[in-house]
Amino acid sequence: MLTYQTWSENKLDIPVDQESKGALEVLRWAYEQFGDELVYACSFGAEGIVLIDLLSKVNDKAKIVFLDTELHFKETYELIEKIKVRYPTLQIEMKRPKLTVEQQAKKYGEALWERNPTSCCHMRKIIPLEQALSGAKAWISGLRREQSPTRRNTEFINKDDKFQSIKICPLIHWTWKDVWRYITDHSLSYNVLHDQGYPSIGCEKCTLPTDDASDLRAGRWTNLTKTECGLHQS
Repeated sequence: MLTYQTWSENKLDIPVDQESKGALEVLRWAYEQFGDELVYACSFGAEGIVLIDLLSKVNDKAKIVFLDTELHFKETYELIEKIKVRYPTLQIEMKRPKLTVEQQAKKYGEALWERNPTSCCHMRKIIPLEQALSGAKAWISGLRREQSPTRRNTEFINKDDKFQSIKICPLIHWTWKDVWRYITDHSLSYNVLHDQGYPSIGCEKCTLPTDDASDLRAGRWTNLTKTECGLHQS
């Protein structure tokens, strides 16, 4: 079995000219390799629901973790409930941080996401994912190369130094149009905020609508140099 310790720049030779652009083949390979020790960390954005639908075709009891910062949009929580109804056998875990929002405010001050968003992300996303992956050999992410300059070199299989794990990214060759074509063709539910100018949806406190078609993550941490929560940075 491939592990973080035995990593040696693995690259899968997967054909990308099929409907899933290699995604289904990668998922099948991943479950053959890691079985129940594979976890999908899902944000329930557009890419997320596409991956959930693809996952259901490969393993209808797949483990999915949602990093519930307790600061997400109500629309995101509503979507999760719809997904649970459509895919009742998937194992969806709502992973919350140790401190509630109120406890965090008492210990670190109000609105930490405004004063130190990196620290807020670390407590409410990074640490919970570390805990969720503590018993996992590998994890799945919905990263696409098209999303941002920091993601353009993502491979199907990636050594993840931050979490000492293997990160599987089945959608690297998908475009934004591919994502929405799949959603439409398969009549998938999606976050209605996508129809209101939110291409990338994170916490309510740190996400704004954007009309910048050249940068799908332009609405995240607006007016800050921060572009990632830290989950995908070494």
